[in-house]
Amino acid sequence: MSKLSLRALNRATLDRQWLIERRPASALEAIEHLVGMQAQVPLSPYVGLWSRLESFEPSELAGLLEDRKAVRGSMMRATIHLMSSRDFLEIRPLVQPRLEREVFQNQMYGRKRLEGLDMDAVLRAGTERMASSPATAVQLREHLQPLWPDRDAPSLAHAVRCLLPTVQIPPRGVWGKGGNPTMSTAELWLGSPVSASPSIDEVVLRYLAAFGPASVADAQAWAGLTRLAEVFERLDLRAYTDAETGHVLYDLPTIELPDEDLPVPTRFLPEYDNLLLSHADRNRWIEDAVRERLLIQETLTRGSVLYDGRGAALWKLVKQGKKSAVLEVEPILPLSAAARDSVLEEGERLLSFAASGTSGEVRFIA
Repeated sequence: MSKLSLRALNRATLDRQWLIERRPASALEAIEHLVGMQAQVPLSPYVGLWSRLESFEPSELAGLLEDRKAVRGSMMRATIHLMSSRDFLEIRPLVQPRLEREVFQNQMYGRKRLEGLDMDAVLRAGTERMASSPATAVQLREHLQPLWPDRDAPSLAHAVRCLLPTVQIPPRGVWGKGGNPTMSTAELWLGSPVSASPSIDEVVLRYLAAFGPASVADAQAWAGLTRLAEVFERLDLRAYTDAETGHVLYDLPTIELPDEDLPVPTRFLPEYDNLLLSHADRNRWIEDAVRERLLIQETLTRGSVLYDGRGAALWKLVKQGKKSAVLEVEPILPLSAAARDSVLEEGERLLSFAASGTSGEVRFIA
């Protein structure tokens, strides 16, 4: 098997993540190619799409959500993802085991608090409440508490949110708007049930097309699922060896890898971008030693800057009133003068997108 260096893996995945060249594709095409986008921060997918597409405008994604062609709901790793509606209906049943673990192994909401409960009855009650109108978590609690007065209402609502294929409806996630997370089920909101025969084989192939080459452990880390080795074994895949670890990496046999010395542009990624979360071994993006010294609060509240394809800085847009904004960039690695110039240039482009109509500056902070 051919050996792949970290740099080769870096370039290969950047290429299929559409981060070397912005693509002339639609937002819906990008969302489906990426098999969804992390969306705990409601507006982060807008930056993720801007970094990947030639001419992306926020109204395009806002329209997809309002027209019900895309949705935001609990998916891979039991986290909120932006998905095309057809992908949500097809893939959501496959991640059910991860969402069940999120409920029944959760120390705050699960375990003994749900023990002995007729969960089918709870889910029926939750569905009935959302059928009358979409509901916030508080409204679900208020509906469920009188039916199970001896149970913890937040635990009941959490179970409904995770065990049913719920989606957060607009205006949540719409550029320029806001609001509390308000839920409906996919069937109620989209008028279609989730797939009765989803294909995990197809999902693994799509993962490799967007994140490969990758190991079985990488795919499991992305999906939040276990026992995917048997899926890889039955697929027709090309195998490589990770030159650093010796692990076997798999890829689609039809994809040729780019030159590992390919120059790559500076890119700003939003909070939780899946590029940085979808491998068990993240060294192709950032060394473990660097990642481990970052404070958890830093990585949860800031986006990442890639320079030469690797995590080099964190960023955050700080609004200063309605007419001014500062894009704060904090290096996590030493930046050369050329690197700072490149980050500054791309940061100014991001400012013109994310803070349009305001004056602003890119500011490096210690």
